[in-house]
Amino acid sequence: MLNLSRRGFLSVGGFGALSMPHILQAQKQSGKHKALINIFLGGGPPHQDMWDIKTDAPDEIRGEFQAIDTAVPGIQIGESFPKIASMMDKFVAIRSVIGSAGGHDGYQCMSGWGRNQKIVGVGYPSIGSVASKLQGPVDVSVPVTIGLAAKTQHSPWSESGSEGYLGISHRPFKPNGEMMSDLTLNGISKDRLKARKQLLTGLGRIKPEGDVFIDEAFDVLTSSRLVDALDLSQEDPKIRERYGDGKPFKYQYDGAPTVNEHVLMARRLVEVGVRSVSLSYGRWDSHGANFDLVRDHGAKLDQCVSALVEDLDERGMLDDVTVIVWGEFGRTPKVNKNAGRDHWPQVSCALMAGGGMKLGQTIGETNRLGEHAVERPVHFQEIVSTLYYNLGIDPRDTTVIDTGGRPQYLLDHRDPMTELV
Repeated sequence: MLNLSRRGFLSVGGFGALSMPHILQAQKQSGKHKALINIFLGGGPPHQDMWDIKTDAPDEIRGEFQAIDTAVPGIQIGESFPKIASMMDKFVAIRSVIGSAGGHDGYQCMSGWGRNQKIVGVGYPSIGSVASKLQGPVDVSVPVTIGLAAKTQHSPWSESGSEGYLGISHRPFKPNGEMMSDLTLNGISKDRLKARKQLLTGLGRIKPEGDVFIDEAFDVLTSSRLVDALDLSQEDPKIRERYGDGKPFKYQYDGAPTVNEHVLMARRLVEVGVRSVSLSYGRWDSHGANFDLVRDHGAKLDQCVSALVEDLDERGMLDDVTVIVWGEFGRTPKVNKNAGRDHWPQVSCALMAGGGMKLGQTIGETNRLGEHAVERPVHFQEIVSTLYYNLGIDPRDTTVIDTGGRPQYLLDHRDPMTELV
C-alpha cells in the first residue's frame, strides 16, 4: 500500500503514483442513486425544546417553549419549528436516542461508534467512507463522500467522518479545505495534463492493468461537475431565498455557524452523484441562554431543513435521499441558574426524512421530565444501521476488511429500525 496522502493523489504531480483502484474500477451506475445528508448539531441540542416538549413538566424542567400542533394529528413539536410542523407527514422524530459515548464531537453521528472505540488500533470508518469502499463512485469525477463542516475552534465539532481502518483513499473530501485547490488545473491546460498522463504511461509509472481507468481518474481534474455543484451562484435565486443564508451568525463561539447555504449545497452535491454529505450546523452547547439560542438556531434550522425536504420532494429525489438532523447528546431536564441546560448523554433526539421510510410518526418516549427513555429506546447504532440500509448497504450481513486483514461488521447493533424500513 502506497503511503500517499489524499492531497498528493489529487495534485497533478501525484498522478505519478496513482493508487485508487477500488474507486476507479467501481462499476458505473446510471439513473438515480441512494444518498445521505447528515446534519450534525454540534454541542448537543436540547431534546425537550425541540421534538419532545414536556407540557406536563414543572417550569424549571419545561422551560419557555410551547408545543405546537403539526400536520400529523396527535404529534406536537416545539414552537421554534413551525415550517417543519406544517409538513410533519414528511418527517419522523425519534425521541429516545440512547448509547451516547458522551464525547463533545460529531464522530458518533458520522459512524455510530465512539471516538475511543478502536479496531487494531484504528478508529471505525464513517458511513460515507464505507459507501466509498463498498459502492464506489456514481461518477468518477465526483467524490463519494463530502464533508462541508466549516472549521471550528473546537475541532471535533467540524468532524466530517473518518476513513478509519479503510484507508486514506476513502477519507471524506472537504471542499472548504486545502484539497479544494486540487480540483482545478491551476493554470495547466487539459492538453498539458494529457501529455503528462502519456509521459507517465510511457515511463511505466502507471501499470498497464490500470489503463482502462486512467481517463476516468483524470476526470476528477478535468470535469467541472463538482465545482459547479459547489457554486451557489448557479442556483435559482428563488430556491436560495427559500433556504436562506442563516445570517447573522450568533452564539457561534468555538462552534459552527448556522450556514443554511451548506444545506442547499448538500442537495446540489447529491444531485450530481455524491452518496454521503455531512455538515455541522450551529453551536448548541447551551450552558447559558438556552432559550435565546434555540430561538435563533431553531428558526434558521426550521427554514433550511423544511426547504431541503420540500426541494428534494419537488425534484423527485426524496425517496432516494435520507436526511438526518441530530447531535452528540441531549441537555439536562432541569434549567440551570444561567437559563441554560447542561450535558445529558442519557437520552437525546433525532429528526429524519426521506429515504423511502415510513414517515409522519414519532418513535420512542422519555419520562415526564425528559430524563430517560421509557418507551422504545433507540440506540445510536440502530439509527446508523437504518442509514446504511437506506443507502443500499445491509449492515446485518455486510463486512469490510480491517488493516489486520480480518472481516469486521459495520456495527454491533446491526438491525435497521423496523418502524422505518
